[in-house]
Amino acid sequence: MIIENIQMKIDLTKATFIIPLRIESPDRMRNIITILCFLLDNFDTKIIVKEVDKTSIFRENVLPQLKEYFDDMSNLTHIFEESEDSVFYRMHILNEMLSLSKSDVVINYDCDVLLPIDSYVNAYESIINGESDVVYPFGNGNYQKQIFSNDELVSDFLSNDFDFSILEKKSNISTSDFGWVQFFNRQVYIDGGMENENFRGSSPEDKERFFRFATLGYNVNRVNNYIYHLEHSRGQNSWPVSCQGNPYMQDNIYLWEKIQTMNREQLKSYYSSQDYLKKYK
Repeated sequence: MIIENIQMKIDLTKATFIIPLRIESPDRMRNIITILCFLLDNFDTKIIVKEVDKTSIFRENVLPQLKEYFDDMSNLTHIFEESEDSVFYRMHILNEMLSLSKSDVVINYDCDVLLPIDSYVNAYESIINGESDVVYPFGNGNYQKQIFSNDELVSDFLSNDFDFSILEKKSNISTSDFGWVQFFNRQVYIDGGMENENFRGSSPEDKERFFRFATLGYNVNRVNNYIYHLEHSRGQNSWPVSCQGNPYMQDNIYLWEKIQTMNREQLKSYYSSQDYLKKYK
């Protein structure tokens, strides 16, 4: 099955999507294939995928399938780091990709989500035009569409011009808040402390990130549209914060409680003194 690029791709050339990845299940592999097909087909943009695992499932199983769709994947960079660590160190991985990206806009992007086309465009243009420093391209509330996909549903979606009504055949409405995807002015992302590497594994870092950039006085906005979450089985690194599969969970919760007490000046002081930032200067 080949997706033909008949229409011109949408210009997001001043943006880089950074996608941390560990493929823990067949459905997560299907999800990363789906979102990369969508992004590569619709946008002229840069994508960095950093996979940290014991072996590269992406290189062995994902790239061959992508090559069936695309002759040119020069905008996609895949980095593999071998690791035996059972905890997926998402914040550190994001910071490494952030330090590699040179574009004006950097998009912290989860491997299981899709957005309507106009959500990407509106978020991107809001930052390029100086209207926002950070954009959450989905509403806060009942703006999540949980997609319970299978191979047949995804195949229909890919072969029918990415028609979201196909995904909606197997969907539920649920709540959304602070995770999944954020569009950043790259320099703001860096000046605001990047990702807090003191959080490890599954943690409240999504809530902390929103709190931090809003409290620091940056212009944080939303695109009030739906986000489509491609559901997947849950491993140690993808449980909600309330679950205790992460050995660092209690430390993460203590840190989040501490940060919530800080005002703008205290946050500035805290982030100016973090040792992890020295690696990226």
